[in-house]
Amino acid sequence: MSSARKFAVYGNPIKHSKSPIIHTAFAAQFGHRIEYRAVRVELGDFERSARAFFERGGAGLNVTVPFKPEAAAFADRLSERARRAGAANTLHPAADGAILGDNTDGLGLVRDMVVNLGWAVQGARVLVLGAGGAARGVLEPLLLERPHSLYIANRTASKAGELAGIFGELGDVAGGGLEDLEGRAFDLVINATSAGLSGEVPPLPPAMLTERSCCYDMVYGAEPTAFMRWAAQHAAWAVADGLGMLVEQAAESYYRWHQARPETGPVIRQVREVLAAAA
Repeated sequence: MSSARKFAVYGNPIKHSKSPIIHTAFAAQFGHRIEYRAVRVELGDFERSARAFFERGGAGLNVTVPFKPEAAAFADRLSERARRAGAANTLHPAADGAILGDNTDGLGLVRDMVVNLGWAVQGARVLVLGAGGAARGVLEPLLLERPHSLYIANRTASKAGELAGIFGELGDVAGGGLEDLEGRAFDLVINATSAGLSGEVPPLPPAMLTERSCCYDMVYGAEPTAFMRWAAQHAAWAVADGLGMLVEQAAESYYRWHQARPETGPVIRQVREVLAAAA
């Protein structure tokens, strides 16, 4: 019997990671023998740790906060979306030994919204809140869905404008400060800030929502996030957290490593149950 292929997720902190549960559940669907560990890597030690992992025969590595930019720099070759995002969350060796880097976050987000939730991105007026790494990682896949327009709003308007310039060739993209949202309306609002982790909501004008607006928070938890509660209170048509994105981006990684696409629905439900039990 062949030995189990070795995979891991690197991050700091990492104790909260659900990736081992998700990938183990994926492997069970196909009868794949894998070993998948969550590894806390010290700041400044990512490159050495990742190199040692692959030199020991590691088959694939997921990367989470704060190492995604370092993972992109570590890779020998990057997908176009990872290059544009300046961040990679998926690494694996090619046949020639080169380390390939990809960013599956945006694919996971779009698939969760469009396939799982039935929301429309094509033709929609999209608002992305935040201009950090989380936002940057999802902009290209969002724009490839051909929304009507995409606006990036950030507390520091210059950062939003800078991102809009980087991605402007892919569609109608603009950026500005949160105060610039007055008088605008959006069909799809994506919270890519980390404010929700501390129970905060950016100062947003409720009038930017219509009765058909869908609101998505990229963070997740056992309970609705502060942003989801705000959206529901202001009559958003639908709200969702980022758990589906987490599972879908993992499925994209799994597909790159195993050339097999897992069924995500049962795994989303399984992880939701794990969160509820731990609450």
